[in-house]
Amino acid sequence: MIAIRKFLLSPVQFLLAACLAAMLVLVFGNVVLRYAFNTGISVSEELSRLLFVWVVFLGAAVTLFEQAHLGVDTLIRRLSRKGRLFCFVLSNLLMLYATWLIFSGTWQQFGINLGMTTPVMGISQAWFFVPVLIFTGFAAAWFCLSLLRSLTGRISDEELIGVRESEEDFDIAQLPPGSAPPR
Repeated sequence: MIAIRKFLLSPVQFLLAACLAAMLVLVFGNVVLRYAFNTGISVSEELSRLLFVWVVFLGAAVTLFEQAHLGVDTLIRRLSRKGRLFCFVLSNLLMLYATWLIFSGTWQQFGINLGMTTPVMGISQAWFFVPVLIFTGFAAAWFCLSLLRSLTGRISDEELIGVRESEEDFDIAQLPPGSAPPR
């Protein structure tokens, strides 16, 4: 499972870093050019918006695979293993259904916007929907894999909870065993 995560997530994380760097250069460069030279980069706003959509949805996919989404687990922690397993399967089935709804709606919008172009760059507006389609593919695969692992009994009690109550809990869980959290 860890090898799959690293194999899939490393290129996506690199792409996220590249998108953020490009956004930074575009926006900062455009601000400097506007204030210092009364000119600008014409594609800066449109390209930054497109890159932001990619960062949001690819970042959500990475967060899903790293199980770093925040949530409240007060009730789940009080349940027995069978109760946790029931809630885990139910929630994954509901999330799989929601993923299908997002995919089907995005696919329709992708088709509608395929022939439309952006005003400045002149590229298809469908490119704004591609990261959502990629995210739904990653999410559906993750939920199906989680369901398969839970139904075959190859999932730990801690994985059945699957959320963190705070970012600090997530950061501490990532520390190597025996090391102290930073102050």
